[in-house]
Amino acid sequence: MPSAVIVDVVRTGSGRGKPGGGLSRVHPATLLATALLALMDRTDTDPALVDDVIAGCVTQSGEQTHNIGRTALLAAGLPESIPATTIDRQCGSSQQAMHFAAQGVIAGAYDVVIACGVESMSRVPMFSSAQGMDANVGPIRLRYPHGLVQQGISAELIAAEYKLSRDALDEFAARSHRLAAAATIGGAFADEIIPVRLDDERDVVFDRDDSDVVFDRDETIRPSTTVAGLADLPPAFRDAALSRRFPQIGWSVTAGNSSPLTDGASAALIMSEESAVRLGLRPRARFHAFAVVGSDPLLMLTGPIAATERVLRRGGLTIDDIDAFEVNEAFASVPLAWQARFSVDPDRLNPRGGAIALGHPLGASGTRILATMINYLESTGGRYGLQTMCEGGGMANATIIERL
Repeated sequence: MPSAVIVDVVRTGSGRGKPGGGLSRVHPATLLATALLALMDRTDTDPALVDDVIAGCVTQSGEQTHNIGRTALLAAGLPESIPATTIDRQCGSSQQAMHFAAQGVIAGAYDVVIACGVESMSRVPMFSSAQGMDANVGPIRLRYPHGLVQQGISAELIAAEYKLSRDALDEFAARSHRLAAAATIGGAFADEIIPVRLDDERDVVFDRDDSDVVFDRDETIRPSTTVAGLADLPPAFRDAALSRRFPQIGWSVTAGNSSPLTDGASAALIMSEESAVRLGLRPRARFHAFAVVGSDPLLMLTGPIAATERVLRRGGLTIDDIDAFEVNEAFASVPLAWQARFSVDPDRLNPRGGAIALGHPLGASGTRILATMINYLESTGGRYGLQTMCEGGGMANATIIERL
């Protein structure tokens, strides 16, 4: 079977996902189009060779509806002959896009494919696609008569189950900002962040005029974050009725130890190794193993533990074979619970910070993490990297890549 390789992967900076954020003026299709164009430019790849574009996006309503993957490639001026589809596996949408793209290459269905993702949480608010829907009514009530809960409550339940204190959550959050700020100062993100042109007059990217004002940083990083400062924040999800239902909850999850609302896009060029050789391209990494699992939809966010165990088995590796781990920081309790299970060297876990500092633009986070992980492996000489992502409804993806 052919192997699937990653030729390049890029991302935008992370904009605060609210009005006035650095990317809030940019249409989400323009965000994704910018990433697609940058990927083509950096690799000098003829876009006509692309067999498909697989895009991740969670809130597929408003400006992100009607297959934003296709909208973005048309807005970018790429050939009309390129098809696209948009998928939703919640927070792991673009990581699943990576899996589908690579698996298509391995199966021989694709030679060249783009996996990507976008989310503009400032322009298309989270849950706006779920208006009129309630996961706790109708058929779901037949199976879960006591009802399910939102992710913030799941994060609280995980903190209670793994006996994670408020101090532990805040310390991990402060670490994320500290590491991300140090990586920024050291230029560690320079090779993955591509500039987004800010233009009040137009919402298209047919030309790339370097004279325009651009956004090219992670404005979600707060270098001055301290544990003492985080300690002053109130619990974000405290609820009297849920306190009675779940008396074990200590109400420790706050806005400070959770990922912020974020705008962003990311994209990866994936192809067969044979195609890369034929096109004269040097692959940066190879896909080694994939896994996706379902998990308890009440706890919801514990899936990365099972996904990690499964992907290691499928890859024929042990936890000690992995040089870097990226466990998405939707909430601090998620990577801390994962760490409690695997006891890896903390220096190998989210070594350049994670979503608490770098942001979590839902549909774009999977390929964003891939960009950061590949650059880290290249800078340190590491061989294997493992990324895993908790997902709404009780699911998780895990991916192992091998640096080339």
